Amino acid sequence: MPTAIVVGGGIGGLAAALALAGRGWDVQVLERAPEVAEVGSGISLWSNALRALDALGVGDTVRAQGMAEVSAGIRDDRGRWLSRTDVATLRERFGAPVVIHRARLLDILRTALPESVVHTGISVREATADGTVGHSAGTSSADLIVGADGIRSVVRRAVCGEVAPRYAGYTAWRTVVDTEEQLTEFGETWGRGTRFGIAPLADGRIYCFAVYNAPENTTGGLTEVRDRFANWHHPIPTLLSAADPKMVLHNDIYDLPALPTFTAGRIALLGDAAHAMTPNLGQGGCQALEDAVVLGRLAGEPDGLARYDRERRPRTQMITHRSARIGAVAQLSARPLVAIRNTALRLTPTSVQLRSMAEVLDWTS
Repeated sequence: MPTAIVVGGGIGGLAAALALAGRGWDVQVLERAPEVAEVGSGISLWSNALRALDALGVGDTVRAQGMAEVSAGIRDDRGRWLSRTDVATLRERFGAPVVIHRARLLDILRTALPESVVHTGISVREATADGTVGHSAGTSSADLIVGADGIRSVVRRAVCGEVAPRYAGYTAWRTVVDTEEQLTEFGETWGRGTRFGIAPLADGRIYCFAVYNAPENTTGGLTEVRDRFANWHHPIPTLLSAADPKMVLHNDIYDLPALPTFTAGRIALLGDAAHAMTPNLGQGGCQALEDAVVLGRLAGEPDGLARYDRERRPRTQMITHRSARIGAVAQLSARPLVAIRNTALRLTPTSVQLRSMAEVLDWTS
């Protein structure tokens, strides 16, 4: 039986373990945190990700977390529509997306694995192309090492050396809010160098995020965020007022430059370790799930890792580049450019929006 060590117990790592185990691999997941969990954040799972989850055997479980009747679009900070999404056509053309709490998705993936697969509280110090991993509990070897350890990946050093993440120029605050607001509307509000996003969850809570241009490593707290959005349209101030400061995540936004390869020797990178991207297309986790399915399919084949690299690198780097471009437009702050952007959004037909989504969402396993 071939053996695999997956470094990282996030969405991509657990999905990779599930994909490999389903192909007959003996898999061990090494996760540095004391438990597999995530607080205060939702994730959008588009049709491409749901097909990946189908291939992993958990697609229906995840779809059960979705909301049936929703609307979506982009507004300006006064609440005027800039763009409306044709949800019915979107659903018919691509399938309905699902917004789910990340902790719930992790739980679904974790539950689908045997209990003995995931090992928490183990920090990986290094990996080598010959299939050896040095970690806080000793040294382990395997036929395959999967680097699923995030944007500041340790495993990536054995593939590409030191690669510095690129700061996108904006910072984000994310939380899940318990509120009496009954919302079925997904979408974002775009201001000048500032955005706010809202995504209702099936359990009645609201996932929301605030984004604004700022120098790297800017500090601040929820009070500052509330002040920035105090005059924005309903229900943004209400949601921020209901946010629990202990449940708010603050992260500067980064992506990775295009790597020359995702593989070296017995190592394969996936997810943020390979192609960390800005969240503007909602594809970071989706692409990690695609990676996992493709790696599971190819890893045991002749020249499988090289084929994985050829299949995954062009697609993920295209999406990373597209997401960065969208973020640059969304974060415009000069009044004349914002006015031009908003007018362009109002004039863009829904059919053009749907065509632009097809290249990303039409992936099949």
